Amino acid sequence: MLAGGVDIVQLREKGLEAREEIAALEVFAAAAERHGALFSVNDRADIARAVQAPILHLGQDDLPVRLAREIVGDEPIIGRSTHSPAQADAARVEPGVGYYCTGPTWTTPTKPGRPAAGLGLLEHVSAHADGRPWFAIGGIESMDHLDAAITAGARRAVVVRAITEAEDPGAAAARFADRLRRASSGN
Repeated sequence: MLAGGVDIVQLREKGLEAREEIAALEVFAAAAERHGALFSVNDRADIARAVQAPILHLGQDDLPVRLAREIVGDEPIIGRSTHSPAQADAARVEPGVGYYCTGPTWTTPTKPGRPAAGLGLLEHVSAHADGRPWFAIGGIESMDHLDAAITAGARRAVVVRAITEAEDPGAAAARFADRLRRASSGN
């Protein structure tokens, strides 16, 4: 996937013991370094500090960014998940948030029970963007979904199953990465 153009990978494996997560993240870190990419730790500031992760991603119910920053120090970029216009607006003004993800745009099994926010959330975020990176997330399982997210204003996207469950994950990653690059450059 990294060779196909993915520039950030995140380990999102709920329920791992700390030692298991650290061991898996060491593999992620090595792979990301080989490809000039970044890796992200999900939810856990303590683990992000332990592996010196360049990115820590926090959900709405995780630590406040100011407390996470006390644990990880000044270096990692800290991101925040948002699921509504109000949460996205709050992420834009929360001190220390370097980027935010917004969705799920469509329902997704990675967030069971969470209703889809829809394309309207992406349109809201795009209309109120402040130059900080933001990502469309949730249910982007096809190029049609990616194109709809792009039409709504997204220029970055978090994609899981469309790549991980593809017959050729590297080729799928390359297609998604190419489409996002073209959207970012105006083509």
